[in-house]
Amino acid sequence: MATRTIIEIDQDRCNGCGACETGCPEGALKVIDGKARLVGESLCDGLGACIGRCPLDAIRVVEREAEGYDEIAVIKEMLPQGAAVLAAHFAHLDHHGQDLYLNIAADYLRSQNVAPPEGFDRFGAAKAPAFFKPCGGAQSKPQARQQGHAHGGGCPGSAERTIARPAGASPAPASPSGASALSNWPIQLHLANPRSPHFEGADVLIAADCTAFALGSFHADLLAGRALVIACPKLDSGKDIYLSKLTAIIGQARSVAAAIMEVPCCSGLLKLAQEARDASGADTPIEAIVVGIDGGLVARKRI
Repeated sequence: MATRTIIEIDQDRCNGCGACETGCPEGALKVIDGKARLVGESLCDGLGACIGRCPLDAIRVVEREAEGYDEIAVIKEMLPQGAAVLAAHFAHLDHHGQDLYLNIAADYLRSQNVAPPEGFDRFGAAKAPAFFKPCGGAQSKPQARQQGHAHGGGCPGSAERTIARPAGASPAPASPSGASALSNWPIQLHLANPRSPHFEGADVLIAADCTAFALGSFHADLLAGRALVIACPKLDSGKDIYLSKLTAIIGQARSVAAAIMEVPCCSGLLKLAQEARDASGADTPIEAIVVGIDGGLVARKRI
């Protein structure tokens, strides 16, 4: 088993109301003996749609060793529940930019002579997913995805938002903890949606988790003016999902920088970014930035 994100239920807080069970069409949650239980690790995608349904804040997303998520098993669980449940699941995956799972789900449905939900026929092996278009096509983006608005649905902590910062001004008001240059949310690559408007034509920074802690000037020297995604090439699971998302992000970016630590295991993130660039067909140079454990910049080069 690998380490990945998965939900955890505080049994002391849970009162067995069942709201989370109805909010989990994947079938990972069941109320048993008056308490909500995670009954199938492979059915939990770890994206936290159930969190917003719990009135007692008894559910959270954690990282731990768990069985891998199985999209086909989830679709098999959903098929008897009808078209509306399938549509909700596809919308949930789309909200989180999980194109890999959407492709798997669409292909499986077709193998069972079932059409994907309306609006999702672009997914699957027969058709390349439209990474860079909103769900509704080429029309303007919905108001919820405009600058300064959160994308509704799913886990409140991973709700998508763009943080407005005045052009030519300090990234944020001065404070004892310093100024933040963060301009988008969420930033963890598993949660980031590559179809979010803040990646389109953007200067993108792909950063290993530890770089922001090692480099004191991370915000000023690396992050300012860039859209951010973070990942750990050593500990994170789901590298195939990372490759799919980075391919989409890099394919529409204006420029790409990858910040990694000087330790050998961290080079995997740079390699993943290069593979994603090749897969996207883009010829965008990647600026490789190597951060030293002592807090300095060891190297900067274009590859």
